[in-house]
Amino acid sequence: MLVIRAVIVDVDDTLCLTEAVCFDLENEVLTAMGRDPMSRAVHLATWGEPLLDAMPKRSPGLDLDQFAMTYRQVLRRYILDGRLDDIAFENLNALDQLILDGRTVMLLTSRTEAEVEHMLAPDHVLAQRVTAVYHADNTRFRKPDPRAFDELLTATGLGPEQCVYVGDSPGDAQAAGGAGLHFIACLQSGVRERQDFDVRHVSAFIHTFSELVDEVRRLDATPLPPSPQTAAYEPSP
Repeated sequence: MLVIRAVIVDVDDTLCLTEAVCFDLENEVLTAMGRDPMSRAVHLATWGEPLLDAMPKRSPGLDLDQFAMTYRQVLRRYILDGRLDDIAFENLNALDQLILDGRTVMLLTSRTEAEVEHMLAPDHVLAQRVTAVYHADNTRFRKPDPRAFDELLTATGLGPEQCVYVGDSPGDAQAAGGAGLHFIACLQSGVRERQDFDVRHVSAFIHTFSELVDEVRRLDATPLPPSPQTAAYEPSP
C-alpha cells in the first residue's frame, strides 16, 4: 500500500531549468522598453518571487503594465522557439515511473496561468502525465505561505502526509513544511545549495530530477511522522 500518493512538482529550476533563460528573456524585454538590463546577481537574489513582484526590484521605476504586455510577446516567441520550458527526456521518464508506481503527479507553481497555459495544451508532453496544475490564478495563496496547498489538498482529499512536494527554493520548503507535506529539495540548477535550506523542512536532497523516483520510494518505506506544528495544520476554509 502506498504511503505517498501524490508527487507535486515545482516548475522553474525543478522540472525545467529556467533561471538563466528567464534572465535573458526579461533583459530582452527591458531592452525593448529602452531600459538598462539587470545584473545576474539581482536576478538570482529575487529568483523564485512572482515575476511582477520581483521586477520592481530588478528594474526600479519599471512600468509594470508595459512590461507585462511586452513580456507576453517575448515569452510566446521563446516558447515557440523551444528556448523556454524544455523538459529533459530523463525528467519525463521520472514522471512516467512515478505514475507506474501508482502515484498522482501534479504541478504547483507561482507562475500565472498565462505563463503555464502552453503546458496545459492537450498535445503537450505533460498532458498525459500531470493530472492538475495549480498556479497563481487558481490558488488564493502563494509560496512560501503553506496555504498555497489548500486548493490541492481540498480537491484531492489527500492528507498532507500522503503528499511530497519537490522544489528548488527555501520558500518551497517553507510552504511544504508548514503545510505538513514532505519536501524534496532539487539542487540541479546550481542556484541554491544545501545550506540555503532549513533542514527541518527537507526530507531529502537530490542533485538531478531523475533521483526523485528513488527518494519517493524511500519515503514510502520509511514515512516521516509530522511535527506537532505541521500536524495541527488544516487547509483554510
